[in-house]
Amino acid sequence: MEGDKVINYPFSAIVGQEEMKKALILNIINPSIGGVLIRGEKGTAKSTAVRGITELLPSRKQVKGCPFSCDPVDVNKMCRDCREKYKQDGKLDELEGKMKVIELPINATEDRVAGTLNIETAIKKGEKKFEPGILASANRNILYVDEVNLLEDHVVDMLLDAAAMGVNTVEREGISFSHPSKFILVGTMNPEEGDLRPQLIDRFGLVVDVIGERETKMRMDVVKRRIEYEKNPEEFLNKFKDEEEKLKDRIMKATSILQKVIYDDEIVEKVSKVCIELDIDGHRGDITAIKTAMTIAAFDGREKVDKKDLLESLKYVLPHRMRRRPFDEGTMDFSVIEKIIFE
Repeated sequence: MEGDKVINYPFSAIVGQEEMKKALILNIINPSIGGVLIRGEKGTAKSTAVRGITELLPSRKQVKGCPFSCDPVDVNKMCRDCREKYKQDGKLDELEGKMKVIELPINATEDRVAGTLNIETAIKKGEKKFEPGILASANRNILYVDEVNLLEDHVVDMLLDAAAMGVNTVEREGISFSHPSKFILVGTMNPEEGDLRPQLIDRFGLVVDVIGERETKMRMDVVKRRIEYEKNPEEFLNKFKDEEEKLKDRIMKATSILQKVIYDDEIVEKVSKVCIELDIDGHRGDITAIKTAMTIAAFDGREKVDKKDLLESLKYVLPHRMRRRPFDEGTMDFSVIEKIIFE
């Protein structure tokens, strides 16, 4: 502990789980990818990774006292109150903040998630009094939903709609209120406890499957590091300080060059051919594959997408979009994809 501050387990200290860590990093660099669903058994560092990655992010400006943590200079993404005050005064009181992990409880009601409108105040005073919910707190943060497959379908629908639109709208008795709700959605689930509807799984940009380490040395490292961290978190964090700083710098550099990353028509053609060959519904998979490949290139410090970037992106983007057949284990034959990409 540093005073009352909880020291999160360092992201760089997590043993293995490379695909999960990469998927989270890619979403941090490029939130438009659409979040990640992490499927797998308990005790595989899912929540540890989500909390740890926030420590790799730089501080940011936010409006003081705003329940939505609005950006004090981006008028287009401000809530109604911040926008009106900005137009009136030309500036807003601000403070230094940091991206946080907002957790959604498994028993959360629709009102708790979306927020509520006070109809009595609206009728008597003609004012829209809004009680913010979890989607308000999630704006400009990471929304972490453990066991997302156990949530009510309509709550999951609400989360995914807000994630896609970047806005949450609450309607009641003919009165509506909207506020910004742009967040990185991270869901976890254990498939043995039930799956998500195919329409909902498809709304997650990326999916990764995780299992416990099966190699003796790595499994030993998991145990030893965890015990060492619990014994003295601050000392353990210092051991990984250099690695954390290097990864932080790499993420910031990737974020700065992402807008410069280009791809040629051949890359788009390859994505289209793969999705047609695998009978992928709609175009969401194609678009996410290109965005992810661009982000992989940026993370590697390059400004042009190559075929290897595309192949890696498809490993995250396609498995959950494959049509399931009876008795199908949901595995993918990547030799088919490699043949199309590299032919």
